[in-house]
Order: sequence, then C-alpha cells, then structure tokens
Amino acid sequence: MHLLVLQRLFIEFIFDIFYFPFWWYTSGMMHTLRACLNLLSAANNLLAPRLWLKNVFVPMFGQHDWQGRLISFIVRLTNVIGRTLCLLVWFFVVLVLFLLWLVMPVFVIYMLIISSFSP
Repeated sequence: MHLLVLQRLFIEFIFDIFYFPFWWYTSGMMHTLRACLNLLSAANNLLAPRLWLKNVFVPMFGQHDWQGRLISFIVRLTNVIGRTLCLLVWFFVVLVLFLLWLVMPVFVIYMLIISSFSP
C-alpha cells in the first residue's frame, strides 16, 4: 500500500515538473495578465484623468469671472497632465512586472545550469 502511494506521488511529481512550463505560459500567463489589467483599471479609477479632462473648462468653486475661469483651467490642466503622467508611469511599472513574470522561469533555469557547471 505504501509503495503504491509513493509511486503515485513520484509520478505526480514528474508530471508537475513537465506540466509547469505549459501552465506558466498559458493559463498562468492569462491569469497574470488579467491581474495586471485590473491593476491598471484600479489606477485609472483612482486617478481619473478622463474625468478631470472632461471638467477642464468648468469653473471651480462657482467662480464665473475670467480670473476664476483662468485659474480653474490652469489648475485642472496641471492636474490632468500630472495624473496622466502618473498613470503612464504605473503602466510601465505593471508592464515591467509582467515581463519579469514571463522571464522568471527561463532565468531560474539558466542560473541553475550556470551554477551546476561552475567549478
């Protein structure tokens, strides 16, 4: 009985080693891509540059004179530019993390091969 359990565990272990790269680059990659898209969507909802852009010509605090409109325009335009830049930086951070996730197994295998053949 114990021999059958050990044999089954060994076969599952070998199967998991060979199945891992297929999972990593198919369903695992899709899961990670969805998570990255959710991170970008959450950042877009948090920063909301489109909402600020939509209201760029609306005067702030009900100041309808030309000075209030000018100050509101400058403040909102600066806000739109800053929030868009933050969103762009966050996009590149998420992209780098996704690419690192894709390259990680290759890097680990490469380092294992290098370390096993070093004197």
